[in-house]
Parts: sequence; C-alpha cells; structure tokens
Amino acid sequence: MSDKTQVSTAAAPRRKNTRLPAEIDAQLLSQERRAFLRKGAAMAGSAFAAGTVGASGAGAAPLAVPDSNKSMGKPIPATEYGMPSKFEKHVVRRRTDVLVNRQNWSDWSMTPLQYQPGIITPNGLIYERHHAGTPDIDPDKHHLAIHGMVRQPLLFSMADLVRYPSVSRFHFMECSGNGLTDWLKPASKTVQQTHGLLSGVLWTGVPLSTLLEEAGVDPAGKWAIFEGADGSGHTRSIPIEKCLDDTLIVYASNGERLRPENGYPVRAFMPGWEGNVCVKWLRRIKITDQPAHFRSETARYTDPMPEGKWRQFSMVMECKSVVTNPSGGMQMKGPGFYEVTGFAWSGAGKIRAVDVSFDGGANWREATVEGPVMDKSLTRFKIGWNWNGQPATLMSRAVDSSGYVQPSVADIRKVRAIVGFVQHHNAMQPWSVNAKGEVTNVIGQV
Repeated sequence: MSDKTQVSTAAAPRRKNTRLPAEIDAQLLSQERRAFLRKGAAMAGSAFAAGTVGASGAGAAPLAVPDSNKSMGKPIPATEYGMPSKFEKHVVRRRTDVLVNRQNWSDWSMTPLQYQPGIITPNGLIYERHHAGTPDIDPDKHHLAIHGMVRQPLLFSMADLVRYPSVSRFHFMECSGNGLTDWLKPASKTVQQTHGLLSGVLWTGVPLSTLLEEAGVDPAGKWAIFEGADGSGHTRSIPIEKCLDDTLIVYASNGERLRPENGYPVRAFMPGWEGNVCVKWLRRIKITDQPAHFRSETARYTDPMPEGKWRQFSMVMECKSVVTNPSGGMQMKGPGFYEVTGFAWSGAGKIRAVDVSFDGGANWREATVEGPVMDKSLTRFKIGWNWNGQPATLMSRAVDSSGYVQPSVADIRKVRAIVGFVQHHNAMQPWSVNAKGEVTNVIGQV
C-alpha cells in the first residue's frame, strides 16, 4: 500500500521566517491588551463625563430592565428535543457554492466552522457527504455481517452490537475533497466553503478489533472490504492493520445515536483517515487477501502525480490548520485588539504547534495551542493581534507530533500534478484583510 506520508509535501524548515519566541510574544500581547483596555477605559470615562451611553461604558443612564425580566418564560414541556435559539438560525450546514448538483443525491453539506467556538461539532452541523442520498433504516431490521477469510462468519443485530464493550473517543473527520475547489484560485468566499467538510466529534462504538477477534481472522487475510446499505452500495478496501489498530464500529456521536445523514444506525470510523473510507450505514465487512480496487479507490479518491501517475490508497489526512476568525466574508469592526482563532488537526498524531502570520508568511508568531490536545482530534489555537487598520494577510501553519509541517500551495505543486482540483489538499489558507476590514479568500495568490 502506498502511504501518503511517503510523498512529503512539507514546507521549508519551520524557522525559515522570523518567528517570535513564545515568551517574547506573550509580553508583546500583554502590552497590546493593556493598551487596548486603557483605551477602552479612557473612552468609557469620556462617556461618563458626557452622560452618554456607548459601547465601552454605560454612562450616567440607569441600567435598563429588559422585557425578559418582566414576564414568565417558556415552561418545560412534557417531551421535547431541545433546539438552538431562534436567534442562531444562521448557524446551519450549507451545500457547496461552487459545484452545483441539482439532484442533491451525491453531494455535500458543510460545517459552519466560522461559528464553531470549540472542538466539538454539534450533531446537527456535522458535515455530510452522500453518494445516493440518505437511507431510512430501521435499526431493528438492520444487521452487520463479518465474513470472508475468518474462522466463523458472524451476523450482528444492533442489539448485539451495543452489548459489546464500548469506547468513546474524540476525533476529527474530514472529507479528502475538503478544499478541492480552492486549489488553483480562490473559488469560495467563506471558511465554511473552503474547509467545511470537517467536523470534530465524540464517537462511541465497539473497537473493530474486538469483533474480528471473535470472528477469527485468517493469517492470510490482509484487507477488509466495507460495504454500506445505501443506494450506492458504497464500498472501500481497508488494510487489516488499520482494522486491528483503532477502527471503530460506531453507533453514537456526541452522546446520542447517530443522525441518519451520518450513518444511522451504524457506521465505520477510521481515525485520521479520509471520511470516504468511514463507510456509513455499514452492512458487511469481508476479509480478503487483497484490495478490491473499487471505483471509489481507482477513478476517485486518488491523487494526480507527475508523469501521468495517480497515487492510490492515500487515506491519511495530513497536518492542516485554518484561521476561522477572522475569515472570508467577515467584516472587522475597525482597528484595535482582536483574538485570532482557528483549528488545527492531523491524521498522523497530535498537534505540536501552530504559527500565525499577519503579512502573508514573511514573519510568523507562535499561537497558543488550547487544550485538550488529543490524538487525531481538532485542536483550537488562538493569538492576539492589534490590527492597525492597514491591509494584512492572515494565515496559519501547523506542525504535528511527527514533525510534519503544513505546506503551502507552492510546496504541494512541486510534488503533485496540476489539475483543476486536488484531493487531500492541506495547504495553508490565506485570508486578506483590506483597509475597510473586509476579509477575503486569496489562496493561490500568496
């Protein structure tokens, strides 16, 4: 099997550009914050003196009593599934703005990363990728078969599966097509459109190794064929080593049973690997001595390489990061102090560090990596920025526990063929901020 990490797309050494040591950076940020707060206090003082009300001070006016303090609230109903506030209706999944599929059966819907404050994506916002729509499966009638090169074929009902010892683990899931429309030029406007085929989830299920141990895998069995129960009968070939390592047979996410669009009642999940291999609506696993070379691993989900070659079975999602706030489509509220935030992740391990540049990569500062930092999981980073109102270009680069450095678009172009789109696109994402505070996508131009 060709391992994606064997063809390195790593950037130049991490200290190629000026990078402030963490302790110096912290001092500068502290000074910036104090200056910002002093300015706010001065503005508040002026408001008090004038007897006016402003954003930075309440002035001399009494604190108003809101209407919510004057009446009873909504009572607790006898039964109800809790929903977000009506004022959060804008926080929704969205289909791609670039590739239009009118039938909407083989399509995506993307996670609104710009509105996600933590590393967990709510179930109703986990991105979708379907090849024949979402099936409606009765869990009481669904079964999972394990057969092929095993000592004893097994057939599990959902009631059987939930009786096995379970585990819960935090991991990201990412489609290998994340960012494929923004390769040669900035086609998408927001981070939801550029990076929204990504979600952070608490997965609950049974380690596949437990089920395979009971079935008894033949020593000659080197691959497992996973098949879904959807209209496309989606299939993928997975090396037996991954099956026995950390692959899960999942029936719950974020503390509740899977949503239909995310594989209900049961799916496969391979931590750190492309979402396409995590077969949803899983109905069978067949142990074989070789991969099946399905369409989904030959004509699709492969990487164009120089000299007309294509790289197959490149399932690992390599180290990646993106600034989510401020990001494309946002409007900054004038010069001053901002906390820049984003996410980093790697299918090869943990995030070790994240650098952020405000000048298109000429200079870098080390961001704070916020805990918990977990294996193959979304990791949040943040850094203070005192914007002076001049044009700027924000971008981040992550380093994982293997030492791999997130590359630039130019770095990837050196080792991959130039085509209209690229799977496994993990290049740095630049956002341009103009003097008006408007944030736009400029990938491929920096």
